[in-house]
Amino acid sequence: MADMSDAQSYSADEPQGLVARLVHIGETAPDDGLSLGAFMESLGERAFGVILFALAIPVCIPFLYGIPQIISLPMMALAFQMAVGRSEPWMPEKFADRQLSKAGLQTMGRQAKRWFGWIEAIARPRLLFLSSRMGERVVGAVFCLFCASILVPLPLTNSTPGIAVAIASLGLITRDGLLILAGLVLGLIWITILIVGGPALIYALIEWGRSFVN
Repeated sequence: MADMSDAQSYSADEPQGLVARLVHIGETAPDDGLSLGAFMESLGERAFGVILFALAIPVCIPFLYGIPQIISLPMMALAFQMAVGRSEPWMPEKFADRQLSKAGLQTMGRQAKRWFGWIEAIARPRLLFLSSRMGERVVGAVFCLFCASILVPLPLTNSTPGIAVAIASLGLITRDGLLILAGLVLGLIWITILIVGGPALIYALIEWGRSFVN
């Protein structure tokens, strides 16, 4: 694991709430950014849901190529660890040493607040069996499938499963089984569309959506 010492000086006074912490990290990060390992440490919790939520934020951006595919690899590694029952995340050094720019961290905080702040505000413990140790393993296995779909170089193949991972991860953090279920259902519907319809259906859905905009 990479050296985490650069995260220690500004992690002590972070505000409460994951979204608020992400905003704080972006604002207080060094000018040269943070390594992925230091970023994980600065989140303040060694929990799969926390780290997967943070990594899913840039993956949610539509029509973005390259970055989501790169981020999906450590996401898949973490999801696999969940599936096999590890108690806390471990990041291979080649992933932990990847650098996240300060601008990227600031964008991550802004997007998390914009898209998911309201979801975090209404989350509450319910359907607790979905956030149990066994439930977490099942969620991890499904997340592996979502992360694999992000690697497919087609429009929206990153944003939809990214949003699904973010919602379900918030559910894991807050022990809100309804959020976990919502994220899993969203992602599985998308995977079904991807497998059954293929690229033609994806492009048809995009054109259908654009017709409403225009």
